[in-house]
Amino acid sequence: MAESKVRTTASAGKPVGKASGAPKPESRLAMVRRARRINRELAELYPYAHPELDFDNPFQLLVATVLSAQTTDLRVNQTTPALFAKYPSPEDMAAANPAELEEIIRPTGFFRNKAKSLIGLSIALRDEFDGEVPGRLADLVTLPGVGRKTANVVLGNAFGVPGITVDTHFGRLARRFGWTTDEDPVKVEAAVAEIFPKSEWTMLSHRVVFHGRRICHSRKPACGACPIAPLCPSYGEGETDPEKAKKLLKYEMGGQPGQRLRPPADFPGEAAARADAAAHHGEVADLAVAE
Repeated sequence: MAESKVRTTASAGKPVGKASGAPKPESRLAMVRRARRINRELAELYPYAHPELDFDNPFQLLVATVLSAQTTDLRVNQTTPALFAKYPSPEDMAAANPAELEEIIRPTGFFRNKAKSLIGLSIALRDEFDGEVPGRLADLVTLPGVGRKTANVVLGNAFGVPGITVDTHFGRLARRFGWTTDEDPVKVEAAVAEIFPKSEWTMLSHRVVFHGRRICHSRKPACGACPIAPLCPSYGEGETDPEKAKKLLKYEMGGQPGQRLRPPADFPGEAAARADAAAHHGEVADLAVAE
């Protein structure tokens, strides 16, 4: 899928990156037009882009997002069923025994700090917001462990309030795409907000993060298998050989499962739970044959 589209798109011209020599200075207008075209291309590539955390309500999304720091969404999705079974509401989590909570969320890493944040934000929700997750950025960022990134995730996906989620993937790609040179997430958010209409902010975040996780990786981006290579000024930072780049693709782009245990119905990848079960079934079958 990705390879065929690269060939079609690349026919319009060479990628504007390292492989094509020093690029000409780009005007602000040209950058904005290119940025919006990248967004349109990503929308075609990932029409199913979505949050990769499993959740049923704003509280679950808030907790899952806090847990997602420094770990994978899959690890969080494997941890939260037991967590929410024991602590289904802010009131329940506010009264949690710290040691018991830490043990449940231990697989996500940094579990002591995360447990402290979860109990703290739950107490704040119970005492200051009547047990409900607030739908305003100004309120969300007052909660322990909740910054602008987490707040925008919750606002955009639980309340339908547009927001730009600047995680490590989004920040990396915003710089590679030439939308900003800033490293500070708040400055990145402000710069990108000036480029795109507000109505696009939430879905733009999903598309860029999807692309960062699947193709435009941190250490070795799959440039040769990237459908938007002709629009990228950083083309050539990664593997440009199409066949070698194809092997770097992750998740559904590489024929593998996504991170959700309960993905949306229109997600083309296999659910992680089914993939794990299939792998386990295969291992059992191999053992039976060996015996």
